[in-house]
Amino acid sequence: MKYRRAAEKTLIKELDWKDDGLQLFLPCRINDSFNLVAVWTKQANSPNFRYIGQFWKYLQLHKERIKNEKTVVCGDFNSNVIWDEWDRWWNHSDVVRELGEINISSIYHKLYGEEQGKETMPTLFMQRKRAKSYHIDYAFAPGNMFKKGKTLIRVGDPGTWLEHSDNMPVIFKITC
Repeated sequence: MKYRRAAEKTLIKELDWKDDGLQLFLPCRINDSFNLVAVWTKQANSPNFRYIGQFWKYLQLHKERIKNEKTVVCGDFNSNVIWDEWDRWWNHSDVVRELGEINISSIYHKLYGEEQGKETMPTLFMQRKRAKSYHIDYAFAPGNMFKKGKTLIRVGDPGTWLEHSDNMPVIFKITC
């Protein structure tokens, strides 16, 4: 049982969740009160299960655990409903639906009342170009972590962040 002090009062414990060779998923326990799965999906040399397909496979491995343990899933999914492929059962819309079935929803979409694929705040400016903007970064949380007036989310301002990265930070506050 290994703990790291990440901030003055925050304890982070790495969780030993199997990954079946999937890369760039970091499950951890925060202050013994909830799980956090940090996500960065990539092509992963997979012709079929790249990007959101990588998370879909991870979700299949851990759906019951995510459902039964208070779990937040967040990070760079490199995905949006606008890129759904009709012949795939694991596209972005399917992942959002499966998460919804276990009472996990996007904090951004819930608070701003926007539909998937119709986001007004981009999180990526491809090649740092404002004309190539997309919403690809998400924070998903259980419904019992949403509290009116206490749950917040914001996307970093491109004017501040584009000189540092093409991805904008997504900052959120939830209730544990």
